[in-house]
Amino acid sequence: MFTGIVEVIGTVSKLEELDTSSSGGGGTSLTIAGAASILTDCHEGDSISINGTCLTVTEFTPETFKVGVAPETLRRTNLGALKNNSPVNLERAVSGSTRMGGHIVQGHVDTTARILSITPDGNALTFRFQPRDVSLLKYVVEKGFITIDGASLTVTAVQDGKDGWWEVMMIAYTQTRVVTADKKVGEEVNVEVDMVGKYVEKNVQAWFAGEGESVALERLVGRLVDERLKAKGL
Repeated sequence: MFTGIVEVIGTVSKLEELDTSSSGGGGTSLTIAGAASILTDCHEGDSISINGTCLTVTEFTPETFKVGVAPETLRRTNLGALKNNSPVNLERAVSGSTRMGGHIVQGHVDTTARILSITPDGNALTFRFQPRDVSLLKYVVEKGFITIDGASLTVTAVQDGKDGWWEVMMIAYTQTRVVTADKKVGEEVNVEVDMVGKYVEKNVQAWFAGEGESVALERLVGRLVDERLKAKGL
């Protein structure tokens, strides 16, 4: 789990295609440089978000780390478009003492989105994005959270429909700390919608399916009772 607060911008220093017998299953191996500040407490098997994609560290040095990117991940994200020297947003998985400066981010990319426009507004920039999978627009709400290339941002406007889009505004501070600010119209970004909307949808669907007053409610009440009894030591 992540917060969507980018810790550092790293750089792709090496790309290798993996054969089907490797742990990457025929995907790609990425070596990321310029990551010293987030590797001081690193261990093999740790999770690091690269452009919003949760990946597992397989090797590391004081300055670099290596991950394998599976074919499914390449299909669902923009990582397949990375080249040597491409900049990437990096964030370590949360710890018990992490400040929740952004929102709960899983690092599971839902789709990619294309940049439709970039409009200056004072020293800020308004980005308009159109998702590859427009069905995800139902989870995007004005003033809600959205994760763009691993960065937690606030939605400022939404238009639904088959040609739908949403907008976010990046202040000057954010522009210097995320890779998206340097992208151009037509380029793609990784998108993870706020998972709260997915849970709400599932519970509403259960209610309309006749489970709302029985199964779903019973589970909720049972969990609350168990927690109260445990708190009283019973």
